[in-house]
Amino acid sequence: MQAAEVFQDNAESWETLIFLYNSALKEVGTKLEILNDEFVHIHRYNPIEYIKSRIKSPESICKKLKRNGHDTSLENMVRYINDIAGIRIVCSFTSDIYRMAEMIGKQNDLTVLSIKDYIHHPKESGYKSYHMLVSVPIFLSDRVVDTKVEVQIRTIAMDFWASLEHKIYYKFEGNAPDYISRDLKECSEIVSMMDAKMLQLNQAILEAKARQDLD
Repeated sequence: MQAAEVFQDNAESWETLIFLYNSALKEVGTKLEILNDEFVHIHRYNPIEYIKSRIKSPESICKKLKRNGHDTSLENMVRYINDIAGIRIVCSFTSDIYRMAEMIGKQNDLTVLSIKDYIHHPKESGYKSYHMLVSVPIFLSDRVVDTKVEVQIRTIAMDFWASLEHKIYYKFEGNAPDYISRDLKECSEIVSMMDAKMLQLNQAILEAKARQDLD
């Protein structure tokens, strides 16, 4: 059964689920904006460059269910697909990534379900990012529904690499030639070196500014 048929037959339930996931994205997005504003207020520095959010398409949901050996149903969608609601935080420096992750983890009304650190442990492709699966309570008129959101935190350079890697692999439908995969991984290593150098430069600037203020 095609994605359109599955969700057309369950249109009301589908719309309710998407409403919940959209609400969860709003909740998490608001929390991130407040954390960023607070950081600016206290430290005169914003760790977040920008935020992106999206809801996975019905077609992508069905493909992922089938790829993982599950029947296509709304129940399986909620149970097995953790990234239906996704929010991406793009930071300036790698140190900001762990700073943001720590602040998110301290939110009392968010539950961190799992963490995948693809920065310290990159994927074979060279992909680097910090993933947090969180659950946020959505308060409705008659009940509270805990809803999952995948939070990805990465630097501008990591986001640049991941976006282009996705486009390149999409053209090959996941079957890119070996030399393409090899070159992409080499580019990922260059990105990592650039991130490390930019962080080093930022720290040097902060230290120079601190010495200047003391003079």
